[in-house]
Amino acid sequence: MKNFLLGVLFTLVIIAVGGFLYLRLGYAEVRGDIPPSSFETWLLQPAVHASVRREAPELPNPIQPTDENLIAGGRMYLNECAGCHGEPGKSDQSSSTLFPPIPQLAATGTQYTESQIFWVAKHGIRRSGMFANGKWDADQKLWTISAYIARIKSLPPQVQDALKPKPPAAATN
Repeated sequence: MKNFLLGVLFTLVIIAVGGFLYLRLGYAEVRGDIPPSSFETWLLQPAVHASVRREAPELPNPIQPTDENLIAGGRMYLNECAGCHGEPGKSDQSSSTLFPPIPQLAATGTQYTESQIFWVAKHGIRRSGMFANGKWDADQKLWTISAYIARIKSLPPQVQDALKPKPPAAATN
């Protein structure tokens, strides 16, 4: 039994040292223009979600989801977030070669809670392109955008109508 346990321990040490050397010697692919391996996706995507769930305190949103606040949040989203995360009613315009893929919130919504959306918007996600907006934007603004994003797939019709692009005015001569 002692030899078996030593064999298991030795195997675990070899795997750990091998993994360390694999990373430190530069064999791990880091280019953002090729798809990640299925192992990397399997390992890291759930890790990001688990980290956000663990780090983001479940706080109530101080911004009430009134039509007025959702419209304000929608306008902020359209001005500051839609370039990467998509506009409602438009097909995905992001590059299919970006990794990790940018969540297309307008098309798919999100599984995060409002407080988790706020936390991600405030602190960003390391090595993903999602920067920490909390360095520039006030919490109230981030909470307003979070209220909108949390409801982006189920907005009341009057909010959707208010956020639709206005047709250009007819030219008068």
